[in-house]
Amino acid sequence: MNKLFKQSCLSLFLLLAAGACTSSGKYDYETVPNDPLKARIYTLDNGLKVYLTVNKETPRIQTYIAVRVGGKNDPAETTGLAHYFEHLMFKGTRQFGTQNYEAEEPLLDEIERQFEIYRKTKDEAERKAIYRVIDSLSYEASKYAIPNEYDKLMTAIGSTGTNAYTWYDQTVYQEDIPSNQVENWAKIQADRFGNNVIRGFHTELETVYEEKNMSLTRDMSKVQEAIFSSLFPKHPYGTQTVLGTQDDLKNPSITNIKNYYKQWYVPNNMAICMSGDLDPEATIAIIDKYFGEMKPNPELPVLNLPKEESINEPVVREVMGPDAEMVSLAWRFPGVSDKEYETMQVISRVLYNGKAGLIDLDLNQQQKVLTGYGYLMGLSDYSALILGGRPKQGQTLEEVRDLMLKEIEKLRMGDFDEKMLEANINNLKLYELQRMENNDGRADMFVRSFINGTSWSDEVTALDRMAKLTKTDIVDFAGKYLKDTNYAVVYKKQGKDPNEKKMSKPEITPIVANRDTASAFLKEIQESKAKPIEPVFLDFEKDMSRLKAKSDIQVLYKQNTVNDLFRLIYVFDMGNNHDKALGTAFDYLEYLGTSELTAEQVKSEFYRLACNFSVMPGNERTYVMLSGLNENMPAAMKLFEALLADAQVNKEAYTNLAADILKARTDAKLNQRQNFTRLMNYAQYGPQSPSTHMLSKEELEKMDPQELVDRIHRQNSYKHRILYYGPSSKKDLLSTIDQYHRVPETLLDIPQGNEFPYLATPETKILIAPYEAKQIYMAQVSNMGKKFEPEFEPSRELYNEYFGGGMNSIVFQEMRETRSLAYSAWAWLNQPRYLKYPYTIYTQIATQNDKMMDAIRTFNEIMNQMPESETAFKLAKDGLINRLRTDRIIKMDIIWSYIHAQDLGMDKDSRIKLYNDVQKMTLKDVVEFQKQWVKGRNYVYCILGDKKELDMEKLKEVGPVEELTQEQIFGY
Repeated sequence: MNKLFKQSCLSLFLLLAAGACTSSGKYDYETVPNDPLKARIYTLDNGLKVYLTVNKETPRIQTYIAVRVGGKNDPAETTGLAHYFEHLMFKGTRQFGTQNYEAEEPLLDEIERQFEIYRKTKDEAERKAIYRVIDSLSYEASKYAIPNEYDKLMTAIGSTGTNAYTWYDQTVYQEDIPSNQVENWAKIQADRFGNNVIRGFHTELETVYEEKNMSLTRDMSKVQEAIFSSLFPKHPYGTQTVLGTQDDLKNPSITNIKNYYKQWYVPNNMAICMSGDLDPEATIAIIDKYFGEMKPNPELPVLNLPKEESINEPVVREVMGPDAEMVSLAWRFPGVSDKEYETMQVISRVLYNGKAGLIDLDLNQQQKVLTGYGYLMGLSDYSALILGGRPKQGQTLEEVRDLMLKEIEKLRMGDFDEKMLEANINNLKLYELQRMENNDGRADMFVRSFINGTSWSDEVTALDRMAKLTKTDIVDFAGKYLKDTNYAVVYKKQGKDPNEKKMSKPEITPIVANRDTASAFLKEIQESKAKPIEPVFLDFEKDMSRLKAKSDIQVLYKQNTVNDLFRLIYVFDMGNNHDKALGTAFDYLEYLGTSELTAEQVKSEFYRLACNFSVMPGNERTYVMLSGLNENMPAAMKLFEALLADAQVNKEAYTNLAADILKARTDAKLNQRQNFTRLMNYAQYGPQSPSTHMLSKEELEKMDPQELVDRIHRQNSYKHRILYYGPSSKKDLLSTIDQYHRVPETLLDIPQGNEFPYLATPETKILIAPYEAKQIYMAQVSNMGKKFEPEFEPSRELYNEYFGGGMNSIVFQEMRETRSLAYSAWAWLNQPRYLKYPYTIYTQIATQNDKMMDAIRTFNEIMNQMPESETAFKLAKDGLINRLRTDRIIKMDIIWSYIHAQDLGMDKDSRIKLYNDVQKMTLKDVVEFQKQWVKGRNYVYCILGDKKELDMEKLKEVGPVEELTQEQIFGY
């Protein structure tokens, strides 16, 4: 076992300047004074960094394993390699993911050799012949493999959130584990990172390509790539992309991937970042035990990347895609570890912060653009300030560009309120408090520090330095970096992308699933004994309080004992179904002031208070929300209540709003996801649905804005509840509500709303709506005709877990792992939102156009003839039970759980019954449930795609086809 690298406290002090060295037994660690996370930072002999912070709120630990390598490290001839290898890290090692590695290894070696021949072969006939060989070898190798055994291991220990991501500078792997499973987690991860085996290569390659296909209809991804190629013409940030090119993805190299893995996936290039219910001393000893044997790379390359030259005139790019037009501008800056990055964080918020920045007040609030925004993208080597805007009807992209440049000019001239700087710091403090509320945010702070090479001391003290920045500092910085000549501008125009290539599906023999096979490694993990964690369920009588405020308003109260953040929410059981103008009224509120304050002053004051407000009318419920620093809650509530009661008509703002709503509706028709959502709504409700229940163009244009303001003024007059999570005592909270909440003595009853019942599913049919893309989006919808029953829930939950849930589910294995039909696929039996609605079955998949019929056939096969596996069932059942043991509903979620229970006629935590019943259930119970409620059902197929690219004749064999127009699914 390696020992931790020892350094004297004096040396550490000189190195960190503000840190401290502490020794606990044989393990030394770094700390930073006044660190709110009280982080311990260890370094193993082999260079592995370990960041630990304790948070006892729940018996779980968020873990990230970060590798300082990403898309910028890809060989130029095999771009996308870092991301592709991220996928392969889930395939196993010599110990797991295989039944017999000795027999499997020669086949894997031959597959590697054939791929090297394949990638160098140009003749298409020869390539197809080689691919057939690869496919045949892969099928033979799959007889020894155990797909998704990594996910089975994670399920066995009760982990959730299994995932990973790759970006330009990093690849990060994440798990949320029970606090009693640290040793099993470390044992699995150390083997995974130290002994990776590349298997299932050609099927996973198709999965990655489906992910690339998805990106081709995401115009923001194209815009970002164009920005980077403009700002970084020499650096890999701009010369290649994380997903890689279509050609490179179709010509991969296992040999290059293996070399990449050996070079970069080494402990002196990795960090383990953990936050949760952990014992630091015990945890570091376990990590040392399992990861300490990993060998460092003493010749870890230092990338000698080219330096970018100055930009002396605007770099102009044009991008084509299906979405609505927009324009983006970007300026280049030093990387995150540079001290000037802190100044950039302040500058970006002066320009845009969602409420009171220059773009917020000058462009959005004054309705000069449809939407305007800005953000800072920080990377290790460089960073970029990116501004963007969407045009109003009749406005050109060049006009939006010029408006953005005027805001940059105002910044350079110092034409902004200096009070904004203090407000920025208050809001950054608010953001930090919000991030530290959960383990995910806390651990991610470590990841960012490690990847970007910043000291934790600098991270802890960054806000103090930013608070000292003056207006002069900001103006000088803007004059240095934000010129009117050194930016890139990208015009995203609507139309077909000429660079897209149509790729035909390869002939892939479905690999062997081997569901009932387990490696000795998995059996060892399953048989290991950890001290069990007993479940804790909610008792609504004890875990929250029900109070009464004036006008007999019920207040649901939970005290925040952790920090100074609060959330105050008024809940009205009325929404757009009750009044189709309600959403428009509260959109209008964004542009209104009071008799004493302009709209701009209202926004600025909220930002100064570090508080946020929003009104969100849903279909059947409206949430009026106020949140922020609790010390400012009385002032924020007073201001908010004045706005609701005293909002003043602004006719010009309404005229602009109506035009912008109509433009936004037109733009929505260009977006793939919005088209698919509307198609799903059509399948569920028919032509008349909550999404089509809106003001028509004529009604919008004829609307008297006073009617909308009257709706705003009346809102608090209707019966409602108040939810509160914050540090105030019950007495202080009720006092604040009674003082500032403007309501009549007797509240009005909620008016009758429009009902939109779910359609029955008497027959199978296909709805197809038009959208040109390389992928179809497809779903199946079936109304079960059954209302909510508590007795039904345990079977539903376990069926979902076994059949359609995570990576170890039947759906994921059949649709992705064995057949490579999609990047993601799922099936779910949905619980109703309210008692009046039925249970509904949904499936969903995005797949290449020419894979449509394969996807339909496979989905139908597994839905009706569900594969039965005792091994998979045991994993699903044990995983569900383990999660219930460690699941804790805390903070504001206690109140939301109570409301959800009430909506379904319950007054107890539904997990109690679920936990007790699931333990007695068998695979036979799931099979009987499937036969009774799923098998042989009728479905409405929703297919969004270009019918010219689809096999319409074969589709008609599935059921009658109804072709819908955009006007039908959108309702306008």
